Amino acid sequence: MLAHEQLTSGNSLLELRIATSDTRPLISHVLVLVHGLPRMMGMGRQAAGLLPELAEHLANESGWVVATGTLSGVGTSTGTFSATQWRRDLELILNRVVQGERQISLAGFGFGGALALRIAAGDERVHGVATFAAPAHLAAWCGAPEEFHRSVQVAGVVADPKELLGPEELRADVVAIDPLGAVAQIPPRRLLIGHGTDDLEIPVSDARDLLNGADGRAELRLIQGAGHQLRADPRMVATLLGWLDRHR
Repeated sequence: MLAHEQLTSGNSLLELRIATSDTRPLISHVLVLVHGLPRMMGMGRQAAGLLPELAEHLANESGWVVATGTLSGVGTSTGTFSATQWRRDLELILNRVVQGERQISLAGFGFGGALALRIAAGDERVHGVATFAAPAHLAAWCGAPEEFHRSVQVAGVVADPKELLGPEELRADVVAIDPLGAVAQIPPRRLLIGHGTDDLEIPVSDARDLLNGADGRAELRLIQGAGHQLRADPRMVATLLGWLDRHR
């Protein structure tokens, strides 16, 4: 079953979907899926498109409650992207899904993986993090400020150009997420780092750098021949389900 809600986050109206199993007993764990930041023309509408379907599948196979929110500027959520705004969005989603004794884990894709690490670093309610194709070095991932600023605009994650930060400020806001600093604060909580060996956007060496940043206290899963888009890769799904099953 997939329930739909809307949340107000500052000037943004976020879409939130929460999946529960129709076939398995529910357990007291919640997984929150976090989409990445699109960088190509018009991809803002599609960046979170597969996650509701993935949430339903994971919920039905694991018995976990699985939530996925569409962050500011993406899909049909309103608002304008900034790393600070996305942090607020994700914190709001966590506050919504926390109920009683539920344990929360995060699974993030691309920049969403870096964001998940940062949120978890400062929130002890998060018991585990899984990242897939997450960048370890955001300065290199962004590139030059003007180039990054332009990519955010063409991706379509900007509702009001007046709300978009300037090039230097926008890039600095993203770089401040600091995934290497954040990942060091996750252990001894559980941590999974997944990456495709043929990822052309974020090199597989970033996954190894995140593992080193966690002092080796993480599961590293390299998916042979996989590129950057792992959300629909059945091997990623199997890896994530196995991780969930080991932490019931």
